[in-house]
Amino acid sequence: MELIVSILEQAFLFSLVSIGVYITYKILDFPDLSVDGTFPLGAAVASALIVSGVNHLVSTFIAMAVGGIAGGITAILHVKLKITNLMSGILVMIGLYSVNLFIMGKSNLPLFSDNNIFNNNIKSIFIISIILIIVKFIFDYFMKTQIGFLLIGVGDNEQVVTSLGVSKNKIKFLGLVISNALVALSGALSAQYNGFSDVNMGSGIVVKGLACVIIGVSLFKKLSFINLSTLAILGTVIYYGAIQFSLELGLNPNNLKLLTALLIVFALSLNNFKIKSLFGGKSNA
Repeated sequence: MELIVSILEQAFLFSLVSIGVYITYKILDFPDLSVDGTFPLGAAVASALIVSGVNHLVSTFIAMAVGGIAGGITAILHVKLKITNLMSGILVMIGLYSVNLFIMGKSNLPLFSDNNIFNNNIKSIFIISIILIIVKFIFDYFMKTQIGFLLIGVGDNEQVVTSLGVSKNKIKFLGLVISNALVALSGALSAQYNGFSDVNMGSGIVVKGLACVIIGVSLFKKLSFINLSTLAILGTVIYYGAIQFSLELGLNPNNLKLLTALLIVFALSLNNFKIKSLFGGKSNA
């Protein structure tokens, strides 16, 4: 039971990243690599503020806002300076490494002796679940608004949105701000959950987030009653469950990156082929 709770805690924490990645990769069709920098940015800002004596809730919200600003910078590089979307994300990711070091003052900042959102009598799973439910509710409501539909429209057909007299660049800017704010929020909460922030904790975040999104979309996309955020959350739970199950079977932790790659290959293959095609059946492509 403790193992299941641990999997759910980690998956629900990372689901915020998955929703953020879903916005950029699946909705906006924007390969945003800056999330590898905004995740530790959220952790660094929250940790530095908490260590300085700032209330942990205030610190978390500030970290979320700073993450949104970083996403806005990525958008500005792309829409104003005409740098490609991929390169814009890479530039912000590289720059944030030094920014995170500056904020923390060192590569690792412990929080074990400081008060944080999880230092109370309430179990972590309940706190994380409540936060995720709130974010999911707000996100689902937002996607049903006019701006939410425009966000989807920009990813599907920019020309249609432009013909409606709406600036596609402003919509992209908003999408990247929301995405990176959610990623930074996850980083801030993860730092408090783990008891430390580290400058390298964002390594591979975008790959993990994309893996979770692909798994969720590939397995549940035909279920029309499941909305966007739920797809991301389900994919994240399955991803962390598979990882933890593999570790319990004795998988060397050094091979986790390889396992992640294999999970993505499997999930992507579900989009193009029926499983039986692997055994000589007719392809569904």
